[in-house]
Amino acid sequence: MNPGDDKSLQEALAKWKVAAPLPPRFQDNVWRRIERAEAARAESFGQLCQAWVERLFGRPAFALSYVAVLLFFGLTAGYWHGRVDRRQVNTQLAERYVQTVAPYRDIQ
Repeated sequence: MNPGDDKSLQEALAKWKVAAPLPPRFQDNVWRRIERAEAARAESFGQLCQAWVERLFGRPAFALSYVAVLLFFGLTAGYWHGRVDRRQVNTQLAERYVQTVAPYRDIQ
């Protein structure tokens, strides 16, 4: 049965009036509650990230493994960069040595 089909119910609802007054400052209180609820839900992205990191790193096993992985990649990157730099320096030193031993070698 559809509620819109009962004409007597519709008439009774149309005649019904609420006579009880609202409590003082009712509308202000409603808006304050809405604002508080929105503020509680609308945490900033930074606060959410901070809470996530605190929960994640609050576990010692995860924190230790994270530090170990970072240390491994940092050492690997440093070693690789050092090898590249050493190779470039060796090439430059070899070129300088050849120029000091035979300064006119490239001129023909």
